Amino acid sequence: MYRNARGRPGAVLAAAAVAQFVFALDMSVVNVALPAIRATLGFGPLGLSWVVHAYALAFGGFLLLGGRACDLYGKRRVFVGGLAVFGLCSLAGGLAQAPWQLVAARAGQGLGAAAAAPAALALLTTTFPEGPRRVRALGVWSAVNAAGGALGVLAGGLLTEYAGWRWVMLVNLPVVAAALALTAAGVPADARHGARERMDVLGAVLATGGTGLLVIGVVRTDAEGWGSAVTWATLAAAAVLLAAFVLAESRSSTPLLRLGLLRSRWVAGANVLVFLAAAGQFTAFWFVSLYMQQVLGMGAAATGLAFLPFSAAMVAGTFAAIRVTSVRGPRAPLVPGALLAAAGLLWFAAISPDGGFLTDVLGPSVVTGAGAGLVLAPVAAAATTGVAAREAGMASGLLNSSRQLGGCVGLAALATVAAHRTGAATGPGALNDGYALGLAAAAALFVVAAAVAVAVLPRRHRDGGTAAPSEKRLEGIPS
Repeated sequence: MYRNARGRPGAVLAAAAVAQFVFALDMSVVNVALPAIRATLGFGPLGLSWVVHAYALAFGGFLLLGGRACDLYGKRRVFVGGLAVFGLCSLAGGLAQAPWQLVAARAGQGLGAAAAAPAALALLTTTFPEGPRRVRALGVWSAVNAAGGALGVLAGGLLTEYAGWRWVMLVNLPVVAAALALTAAGVPADARHGARERMDVLGAVLATGGTGLLVIGVVRTDAEGWGSAVTWATLAAAAVLLAAFVLAESRSSTPLLRLGLLRSRWVAGANVLVFLAAAGQFTAFWFVSLYMQQVLGMGAAATGLAFLPFSAAMVAGTFAAIRVTSVRGPRAPLVPGALLAAAGLLWFAAISPDGGFLTDVLGPSVVTGAGAGLVLAPVAAAATTGVAAREAGMASGLLNSSRQLGGCVGLAALATVAAHRTGAATGPGALNDGYALGLAAAAALFVVAAAVAVAVLPRRHRDGGTAAPSEKRLEGIPS
């Protein structure tokens, strides 16, 4: 069908980017729509949070399984299957008539995304050889991922106000259709394998159960609290399952996650770094959105529009990181980017109940967005440096899992910190103080991320000490 096993690189990049855009979009698009969803479907105060948590739980819990499935059953096959499930569940969510139907649809979306997201990244790493071509491809993928997360707030606000909340689910359908069309146009068919390795069923059960309980334990602190016996029992059970997972993987001949992969300083460092950066980024989106709506009194559409400078700065930072990474490697933009994001979040932490968009939001949005773009763009390149093609799905699932868990766990933890500062008060001043503390804590996460980049990531491009060959031209990727 195609002249080479890599198909059409431009179509592969476009399909992966479009898919990642809609997965990132769905992490934030429903946030602004939650009040309208509660009014229509009759959610209780605690049940409403599961519209967000169900997606995050299924997405984060099944990413390792999805990544390994790519290596065993074919990247294109898993990518298409995951997109189909995501699209069908988006339709079901848009048509939901009861709370349980919407929560189930959101969980189904998470399952589809958990299959297709690592497949998309694995397609990129096997289509583009290591070096500047891959850096640019992964940079585009990262920019689209960042834009999807930030524009989700804008889309959620506009759709909720002018079309109705159901369209925050139905809007996914044309995007999924576009990704499937691009896949048909240029993503190569999976190569036929001889004897296929069997799936590590025990590892899949332990990893999914452990990460699932970890997410449940953390996100339910809004109801149970960190001092609750239920919270600690859930987290203890998660720790036991994850420890059992590590033990099982060390003894498996066909592991879900080969532990030797983590001996690479690139892989290990990038995953720790993206966990911290995602926690800081998700927290920033959450608190700034709440500040604009609950303290400044801005409407859903206005809040969404106010995120445009954040999105634009993040995309600009991403493309700046591509240039730096192509010449100096992934480590170079990470430290200044993390410190710049930390500075922006500290500026955000000076928010005032008497402030406004121009005085309290615009400036720190640009600084934080640019810094986050500099960090998130090279992380994918770092996490896949030196990884064999046969383990591309494994490495991709690990990176996506770290990003997803970082955002989920970080947001839940810092939301609890903010709630503790606010206490029972509901006035703008008290809410402002809680959000400011949460944003300052997010800044600290980016400072730790910078320290990880300095301490763990190698100075040279490869662990072995040899830099990747430089390429004069970035072929195969559309400008």
